[in-house]
Parts: sequence; structure tokens; C-alpha cells
Amino acid sequence: MGEALARNGSAGLDVHPGPATGLAGTVGNRLEGASHFERVRLPDGWADVLRDLGVDDRAAMLIAERARANRTGFHAELLASGRVREDALFAAVAKTLGLRFLQHVPAERLVIDESQAITALRGMRRNAIATLRGGNGTPIFVLAPQDLNLASLRTRLHATPGLARRLAMTSPTALRTALLARAGPALAREASLGLFGRAPDLSARFVTNPWQAFATGLFLAGAPVLLYVAPKATVLAASAMLTLLFLGCVGLRLLAGLRHHPVRPAPDLPPHGTALPVYSVLIALHREAEVVPDLLAALGRIDWPRSRLEVKLVCEADDAETLAALERHALRSWVEVVRVPPGEPRTKPKALNFALPTCTGDIVALYDAEDRPHPQQLRAAWHALRTGGEDLACVQAPLQIANAAFGVLPFMFRIEFAAQFRGLLPWLAGHDLLIPLGGTSNHFRRAALEEVGGWDPHNVTEDADLGVRLARFGYRVGVIDPPTLEDAPETFPIWFRQRTRWFKGFLQTWLVHMRTPGRLYRELGPGSFTIFHLMIGGVVASALLHPLLLVTMLGLVFRLVVEGGLPRHEAIVLGLATMNVLGGYGAQLLLSWSSLDPAERPGFWKAALLTPAYWMMLSAVGYHALWELARNPHHWAKTPHRRYRRQALPSSDNSAGVPLLARLRRHLPATSAPEQTILSSSLPMTESSRPA
Repeated sequence: MGEALARNGSAGLDVHPGPATGLAGTVGNRLEGASHFERVRLPDGWADVLRDLGVDDRAAMLIAERARANRTGFHAELLASGRVREDALFAAVAKTLGLRFLQHVPAERLVIDESQAITALRGMRRNAIATLRGGNGTPIFVLAPQDLNLASLRTRLHATPGLARRLAMTSPTALRTALLARAGPALAREASLGLFGRAPDLSARFVTNPWQAFATGLFLAGAPVLLYVAPKATVLAASAMLTLLFLGCVGLRLLAGLRHHPVRPAPDLPPHGTALPVYSVLIALHREAEVVPDLLAALGRIDWPRSRLEVKLVCEADDAETLAALERHALRSWVEVVRVPPGEPRTKPKALNFALPTCTGDIVALYDAEDRPHPQQLRAAWHALRTGGEDLACVQAPLQIANAAFGVLPFMFRIEFAAQFRGLLPWLAGHDLLIPLGGTSNHFRRAALEEVGGWDPHNVTEDADLGVRLARFGYRVGVIDPPTLEDAPETFPIWFRQRTRWFKGFLQTWLVHMRTPGRLYRELGPGSFTIFHLMIGGVVASALLHPLLLVTMLGLVFRLVVEGGLPRHEAIVLGLATMNVLGGYGAQLLLSWSSLDPAERPGFWKAALLTPAYWMMLSAVGYHALWELARNPHHWAKTPHRRYRRQALPSSDNSAGVPLLARLRRHLPATSAPEQTILSSSLPMTESSRPA
């Protein structure tokens, strides 16, 4: 019997999703959040359960209406409403069915090994049955239905005498907790070493392979020799090679900056009432106690049926401060805290790899702790993935800086992010070229994410690496419009640490994928192969070489003024250096200017004046990243975050904030009506943290 139940999953007991049958009662009152009168009926068999739970008739009718509108199960909407606790609901269901209820599932009694426990976690939405060793050696089959047809289940139990004695019921959370306890060690190993074990050539666990180490040593030893033996030829050859690199970077930004930016209408989102998939949202938190209330409020604004949404707050098990901050909130049933066992490497991608098998959604979204995503972003992402073809593995939402008025660094961040997410990435997506992902607001097809190996736990810019790996596997990355607001670092030390991690990760990513250049070229094709070098290696190379070019240009200009002329080879070097420096500044500024809304452009002259100094700061970051790569390649430099400052922006730079809010409203479809998707009682993430 156990094998049959396991093979057929919950379907053997008819607890899979399906329309409710057997009707008992109607309602003709105007329903909360509805714009018209509806007649709804409760599914059969729920009267006793609702009575035990203290749910009155009107509340039951509202929940039944939500189930009808969202095309979900009645019990899923009952849980999502926040009116009952999960354990109380399943205890009441067990009572009415005459089954034992297990408040907790003892992990040590599960008849399952580590790998089977991981498989069971991945498939809990389809197979919610586990086998437990009974006290007398007789197996007990523990049922934790994700969707429940109560009348059909009762009929099946009555038709199979003796089945109830071998069944027990528990809540999905209790069963998932037991499976996590059993699978924990294996999950931790897989999270840390899974990619390396399956594809070591795609893992950043080792910085270089033998031939790369040999080539680096040969360059470091050979360059001084060449400069001594043939200084003029060496300098000219180096200048020509650097010019090719800079011209590529400049050309890419000119192409993106000069493209036409049409005003795109709001996406044609699927109407409310359309059957939506389960959406899993992952947020990795580490020492983020201060921003927990803002995070919960921001996620509470997401317009997606709570019965089809699961949020995983991923924390290190020894991060007592963040865990305590989360425990101060009464989290809804669709929000779960996933505790990652301590262990190296201590990186965000390792934590995400650990949590991914606990997700049951076909689409996985990734956010950071400080993010405030647009309410319609999930719907826009799903629409893009649904209509974009199976090779569209991920869509990237634009990141926008909300605190640009609070310092020079956030101001420059806003300029950079506008160029990157509103200018460059849409151009790349429009030409089906490789897109290095941003570290947040990514929306993945889960199947594609798992196929390419998930995140590399040893790469400190796992986002850029994952974008390259998706392209190597033949997948595309697209972009959507609804943005995510986040705050940029406001102090130099925090900015410097963050940028060092980014540049170190770019170097890791370039070295990893250049272990087999010929294979990389074949898998990416010439266009994406070029983009890989310009956007991954070229970013760091430009930063490293910028001071050399600037010093060379200024030094030769000084000699030209003092001496009245230059030798021919020095004049050539001066021309190339000047073209590279001024071309780099100009192309970046053009791309930023064209990517900003007209209302955001006042004050842009400050960005132009600050660009040379800002690039010199980036150069310092580049050299520090090289040192970090050699000394501590896998160290994750944590970026601390602070509470979102809601006070009015300074009047001297009010333009930095007002257009941003206007742009957010522009992305919201005129027919948007979140209240038709979710009950008002289930809108917040918690009972104590309400959206502002």
C-alpha cells in the first residue's frame, strides 16, 4: 500500500488541485473587494471543519469566492486568508475524517534517506505523503495535502476499510520541517559543492586552472623583458590592444545610447481570475535585522494570490539577531524562514542553493533584503515567461536607486543603474545577446535554473556568472519594465567594499568561463562571446587601465606643451590614450543621459564633472579586487543596509525622487485591482507589519 501511495502521490486520495464539487449554500451579498455580485457555494464536507475553527458563514463565503476567482482550492484560500493557523486547520480536517493528527513529525522515524528526502522536498506540491515507522513496526503513512478535496477524500476512506488506521495527517510545514531535518546535511553539501561536483570547470572553487596560472606567470615575467628589449614596439602594441578593448566598450555603449527609446505601454497582463502558477520568492538575509519590517511591508504589496505564493526568508542558522527580528512578526502561512546550517563558504549563493529545493513553485523570484519591488512585477514577469518561449529562462527587472538625493555616491549610482538597466540590458535583450544578471529582481523558470546548476556558491558575483551559464546552455534572458527600488551605499567604506566584491566576482567569472575559450566561443556564438569580454572582463580591465591611460595622456600633453612637439610613436600613443579616455567618458555619459527620463536630467552636469574622479575611485577598487582575489577569493564582503528613509527629499534635489515615483505609477496598469486577487486580511506579510 505504501508503494502505491508514494507512486500515485496525493492523487490516490484525490487531494490534488481540482474544482470543488458538492455544493452547500449560496451568498448574494456584495463581496469584499469585488466589483459585482457573485453567487458562490461552499465545497461539500467543510461545515464541521469550519465550525470547529470558528469561521462564520460570511467569512467562508468570502473565502469560497477567492477560491473561485483565483481558481484555487478552498483550503488554500482559507489558509492564505490568515483567519486560521495551519496546524489548527489540519487538526480539524483530521478530526472530521477520523484520522490521527501529528503536530510534529519525528524526522528520525521517517523511512527515507537523505537523497530521497531532497526529492520529497522538491515534489511536496505533487506528493505529500511520507512513510513513518510505527511503534510496533507497522508503517504509518503521513498525509500532508497541499490541496484538499475533502468530500472525495472522505469517500475514498469509507470505500477502503482499514485505510484510516494506517494513515495520519499533519501539516505541510510539519512534514517539510521533518524532511529538512533529514535532508539537512545532504542539502548543505549540495549547496556548497553541487556545481563543483557536477561541472568543476564551471565552478569558481579554484581561482585558476593550470594553464591560466602558467599564462599569468609568463605575462608577469615577460612584460618587463619586452619593455626592456623593445620599449617602443611594446608600448605601441600594448596601446593598440588597449584601444581595441576600449573601442569595444565605447562602441557598445554608443549603440545602446543612440538607440531609439520608445515609450512602451504597460504590459498586457493576464486578468485577475486567470489560473496562475505557484510563485516562489527567495530572499537571502544576513545580519539584516534593521530592515526586516521594511522588507515584510514591501513584499506585502506584491499583487499575486497568496494561495499561489510562497516566500522563503533564507537566514544563517547562527544569525540570531535577524532570526529574532523575524520571530517578532506573526508570519503568514505562505511565509517560511529557512535556516541554513553554518559552513563555508558563507555566501549568498550557497544560502540560495540550500533553500531552492524547499520551493514548490515553477517560477522562482530573487530579491535582496532592502528591495521594494513594484506590486505588478511578478505578473509582468510571468506574462513575459509565458509568452517568451521555452528558451527564455529568466527575466530581469530594472533596479532603481531611491536614495539618490542623499549623497554623491547614491547620485552616481542612480546614473550608473539607469545606464545599465534601462539602456544597456534592454539593448542586449533586444538583440538576443548575453545578459549578466543583476543580483536581485531575477525571475527564473525553475527547471532551467536547476538544469544549469543553480548558483555558484564560490562566486561572489553569482548573478553575472549565472547569466553567462544560462547563455552557454542555450537560454535567453529578457527584461521587463516594472522596477525594484533599492538604496545605494551612502558612505565610501561601504561603497568600496561592495564594489570590491563585484569586481572580484567579475574576475572570477571571467577566469572560470575562459578555462576553455574555444568551447565558450562555440556555446555563446560570436556576438555573446564579444559581450562577455566587454561586460565581464572589460569592466575590470577598463578600471585597472584607466589611471595608466590618464597619466600617459596628461604626461604626454605636458611634454607637448613644454617641448613643442613629440616623437611620432609618442604622438600616436597620445592620440590613442586621449581617444580612449575621452571616448570612455563620453559614451558612458551619453548612455546614462539617454536612459534617464527627461524629468531626471536636471543636475546631470554634476555627473559629467564627477565622472573622472568617480572612475579613479573605480580604479582603486579594481586593484583592491585583484589583491582580494589572490588573498581571499571567496570572502563575501557584506553590504549593510538601513531602514528606508521615508522623509521628504531635500528640496535642492527633489527631481531625484519625484520622477521615480511617477515612473512607478506609469508601470501600473490602469485596470490593476489587487483587492480582487487577495483578501484584505491576507494582504500584509504579517499581522504586525503593515504596508505603509
